[in-house]
Amino acid sequence: MKAVSEAVRGFFPGYFALVMATGIVSLAAHFCGLERVAVSLLWINVAAYATLGGINLVRVALFPREVRDDLGRHARGAGFLSSVAATSVLGSQLVVLEGATTAGFLLWILAIALWLLLIYTFFTAVTVAAEKPPLETGLNGGWLLAVVSTESLGVLGVLAAPAAPSPPVALFLALSACFAGAMLYVLLMSMILERWLFHPLDVGGMTPPYWINMGALAITTLAGCRLLLVKDAWPPLARLAPFLEGFTLFFWATASWWIPLLVAMGVWRHIVRRLPIAYDPQYWSLVFPLGMYSVATYNVAKATGITFLAGVPPVALGAALVAWVLTFAGTIRALVRTLRA
Repeated sequence: MKAVSEAVRGFFPGYFALVMATGIVSLAAHFCGLERVAVSLLWINVAAYATLGGINLVRVALFPREVRDDLGRHARGAGFLSSVAATSVLGSQLVVLEGATTAGFLLWILAIALWLLLIYTFFTAVTVAAEKPPLETGLNGGWLLAVVSTESLGVLGVLAAPAAPSPPVALFLALSACFAGAMLYVLLMSMILERWLFHPLDVGGMTPPYWINMGALAITTLAGCRLLLVKDAWPPLARLAPFLEGFTLFFWATASWWIPLLVAMGVWRHIVRRLPIAYDPQYWSLVFPLGMYSVATYNVAKATGITFLAGVPPVALGAALVAWVLTFAGTIRALVRTLRA
């Protein structure tokens, strides 16, 4: 029991990336016609969300000091925002796969509440901290969960709007989240590029969450596509449609630009510098962008009529499925080791 207690005490704040990754791979499988895979991953995700939610509630109850300290740390605090994105992705699964619009709307409200609590607590805590780490140790790809969590509100907001008391208000909030997330990406990515280009980068610092460099753009693309697909439901959206289409294609193209560079960094880390590949819960932050790129590209083709992009989502889904299986196996192995201890 002591090992379990210590595992809960030091529980990784970003573990909800498991739900994010599983949910988006499920949606990618659905869009690519693999319905059995999509539904199976949905129910795995429901169980994972309930389990992780329970662990985090226990941690808050038993170890509030550790939770407070983590939330105020530059290197770990942003991980809490994975709970917002996980809630939104699960809601999107329920709406798209099961038609459960009301459940999606309730999860959207929960995601908004979590976002308001966590994003402002984190940014306030790191802003007023008396002691701050240097850029090269305090900043990592996990900070882009601020973008992903914000954009996830936009994606689910569009899907859940029919169940909202006022659909136009829901669409307005979804549009605002889409733009706010894009603003956060520009600001945070500027600092990350400074970190990469002008500070020494050790092999241990090139962690899997840097794949969110691409994943944050992919979910921004998806949010724009979702708004384009319902533009006739609200006149202001119809007027903004030309801008939204250009905005969406801009972010999709930039997401695509990132992929070769991120692959090159992985080659440098594991082949050139020979860092062994070992399980780390942060690898879920690599799975999520792969699945998101598949879903985003599918929706770009659908929303803009650029049909020749339809061959890309199955390829990205294949990579995402392989990464999901390997990371899920690592998660189960780590869980078994903890229970045996």
